[in-house]
Amino acid sequence: MDFLRRLHIEAVNYGACTGQDWDEECAEQCFKSISPADGRTIAGVRPASMAACERTIAAAEAAFAEWRQRPAPQRGEIVRQIGLRLRDCKQDLGALVSYEMGKSLQEGLGEVQEMIDICDFAVGQSRMLYGLSMHSERSLHRMYEQYQPLGIVGIVTAFNFPVAVWAWNAMLAAVCGDVSIWKPSSQVPLSAIAVQKIIAGVLKDNELPEGIFSLLIGSGATIGETLLHDERLPLISFTGSVPTGRHAAEVVARRLGRTLLELSGNNAIILTEHADLEVALPAVVFGAVGTAGQRCTTTRRLIVHERIYEKVSRALLKAYRGLRIGHPLDETNHVGPLIDTRAVTAFQDALSAVKEQGGHLLFGGEVLSGKGYESGCYVIPALVEAENHYPIVQQETFGPILYLIRYSGEVTEAIALQNDVRQGLSSAIFTDHLRQAEKFLAASGSDCGIANVNIGTSGAEIGGAFGGEKETGGGRESGSDAWKVYMRRQTVTINYGGELPLAQGIRFELSE
Repeated sequence: MDFLRRLHIEAVNYGACTGQDWDEECAEQCFKSISPADGRTIAGVRPASMAACERTIAAAEAAFAEWRQRPAPQRGEIVRQIGLRLRDCKQDLGALVSYEMGKSLQEGLGEVQEMIDICDFAVGQSRMLYGLSMHSERSLHRMYEQYQPLGIVGIVTAFNFPVAVWAWNAMLAAVCGDVSIWKPSSQVPLSAIAVQKIIAGVLKDNELPEGIFSLLIGSGATIGETLLHDERLPLISFTGSVPTGRHAAEVVARRLGRTLLELSGNNAIILTEHADLEVALPAVVFGAVGTAGQRCTTTRRLIVHERIYEKVSRALLKAYRGLRIGHPLDETNHVGPLIDTRAVTAFQDALSAVKEQGGHLLFGGEVLSGKGYESGCYVIPALVEAENHYPIVQQETFGPILYLIRYSGEVTEAIALQNDVRQGLSSAIFTDHLRQAEKFLAASGSDCGIANVNIGTSGAEIGGAFGGEKETGGGRESGSDAWKVYMRRQTVTINYGGELPLAQGIRFELSE
């Protein structure tokens, strides 16, 4: 495919890079990146060896000593140039993301646009790393706070967003004066390699040191564990499952490091009796089947008032019957494949479980085969009548299953159902009733990090902080003041007088 050539993806690629230089002493054994779209091998990757991992961390440590000395606006200028390079490569990189991961081409292009947008955001942020000034209780004293660069940021990303989540972290970390080491999912390594090659030209043109943006491809048991345990990395940003995120948090906490966790979501949309269904239904369908249900913000539960339940159910059946499922690079298709056959098995197991627990399959659930579906990764999105308390509904299944749940009383009942799961990422309500919307947004309303009114659960903009509560992990990335997690906070007091008064009126005098 031409976009692979233009992105400089080789038949076999190295899995360790310090920004411009690729470490050729990687492991001899090569693993393959296989597209879920057609089951074909795209290219091979030689994963980073432990020696390459150590060299990469050492290079990052040396780069940080120099990078943190550059004024933040100068660091922002580098990020601006990276954004321009990404604009030039948007079509090709979007196609690679789509082909390697399986999301539609439009979503692949949208993911690259997220990278561009966060570059623009970070450039502006580079001139707004604000602290506060405070009044001291002591005469002739001045107090203020400032933010200083933190160090090496380890960025561990998942397969479902092969490039955007890295950019959320790396671009903000860069303008904050940090350097980063990226460990992408081994299921989508080529997208990361392509990004590294795209930004290499910017680093070279500006004569920047090796180690500002580094890449390590390898297993979680080797490379991942090394990054978690290494005290030279004060912050680990981890996106993935709850069990692995919990392990990461425990390991990093033992060395008193920081973690930024983006874990699971079990997101619900509430449709009240006052919902505008012409607006709501497209949001529900996209939220449930976009990225084949493999977004952390995917709509997994639809909580519908009984007065409109039958109407909503009929409308969804009609919409689902019209879904086009097929190759993600074909822009006429709505739904692409799951990431691999293990994900297909998890999808099937979830449907079996919900039936056993009392649910009723309304539509879909089949695995597609035959021409165009040779990879075995294509499924028909499923609609299931269920109850919120079912054990399988309480879990996050990374696939296109939408559970339809009735409620009959006030909106507070629907909100309670929405909150009655262990995850707390994204939530939404569709209503034209002001009081219902305000109850949803009140302190007693949605307990999620994201709460939307009359839009769906997916498609968060980069300007707001992204993340959630409970088993979602509590981390925040992207916009708002998320930049602060990449910096160390410092309170400063300056005495410009000739005496030494102590706070709280304490007296301490030395004997003459």
